[in-house]
Amino acid sequence: MSRPATQHKRGTYPAYKPSGVAWLGDVPEHWDVRRLKYSASINDEALPETTDPDYEFVYVDIGSVDAAKGIVATETYRFEDAPSRARRIVRDGDTIVSTVRTYLRAIAPIRDPGDNLIVSTGFAVVRPRKLDSGYLSYALRSPFFVETVVSRSTGVSYPAINAPEVGNIGVTIPSLPEQRAIAAFLDRETARIDALIEKKRRQIELLQEKRSALISHAVTKGLDPNAPMKDSGIEWLGKIPAHWEVKRLKFLASIRSGEDAKAVDGEYPLYGANGVIGRTNSPSFTSPRVLIGRVGSSGAINFVNGIFGVSDNCLVLDRPRHVDTAYLHYASLVLDFTPEISKNAQPLITATNVGIKPVALAPLPEQLAIAAFLDRETARIDALIEKVEKSIELLREYRTALISAAVTGKIDVRKEART
Repeated sequence: MSRPATQHKRGTYPAYKPSGVAWLGDVPEHWDVRRLKYSASINDEALPETTDPDYEFVYVDIGSVDAAKGIVATETYRFEDAPSRARRIVRDGDTIVSTVRTYLRAIAPIRDPGDNLIVSTGFAVVRPRKLDSGYLSYALRSPFFVETVVSRSTGVSYPAINAPEVGNIGVTIPSLPEQRAIAAFLDRETARIDALIEKKRRQIELLQEKRSALISHAVTKGLDPNAPMKDSGIEWLGKIPAHWEVKRLKFLASIRSGEDAKAVDGEYPLYGANGVIGRTNSPSFTSPRVLIGRVGSSGAINFVNGIFGVSDNCLVLDRPRHVDTAYLHYASLVLDFTPEISKNAQPLITATNVGIKPVALAPLPEQLAIAAFLDRETARIDALIEKVEKSIELLREYRTALISAAVTGKIDVRKEART
């Protein structure tokens, strides 16, 4: 049979055969395709209810697993205080597959877990019996397996799949030496890709730091490096240009809550505490405004223009006085609202908290020049950030495609695994 088409520049196997699975296509002629339950066990071990109440363990929940990074967070519990879903025991070489909220695609290999790692009963713990554990972990993270789990899940708001159904999904079975070769190849290549992604993430962090520093300097020191300076009287502001003033926000704009608006299938964007939350047919504003999230946020700030609505989870800096709105937006970005956030279960910032914040106020012509400068420079930095984010997205796509191609036999990596 002819070789399948592949985007990869690597070689393919000499001959292929139909897999019998539509979404898998052809596989190498000497490979098998078998249901997972015939090559691995599922949910072998669990903590009994008779466990010592003082037994301490490290716990992994569904939200602690990232589709690309694996396990990204853990919590430590005593058995007595742990959630009732903290029961599944895992061992080195297992792979955990989320069976609830399957759209999250929370699948992760277990490597050197120690003696006390426990995961949620929302995971199926897959333990290889006749498969290399490294190969199995990649096969279970490949698109053909992940999308099958998602497609077989039931429920709209909380899609789920049961463990036996996971066991009925087919997986490709090369020979054991090939499995090890594929796992070794993917270990090396995904590590290389992950290192590139991490390097680009650091580039984004540096660009974001540069953006913040640029804004902070412009709205507290101005654009003229030779301007005479004076003490602002505010510790964190330090020195400001001698001809500037320090004004509290409440003297620069009225501070009001948004409306008790609900998102509908409307014409205009509706803003909540952290940005757009939907559409509305009843806009509240028709001109530029600065919005500060007041509920469930840390004072997230948005600059909004056009026609829009604002929910009551936002504070609006309305009817600005003696200040350009764009300048007010940039000046607000350097304010720290963290000390003013209430320590209730639902974090809250009040209009009074916001109103007392000091702003370094330049004369209006200088405000306009600073805002124009920052518009231009932040747009340039934002374009660079977007470019790097796109390159990260492409690397992630390539990583996924490479895993898929290797574990479905679309490429032959046996020689590369030995180099």
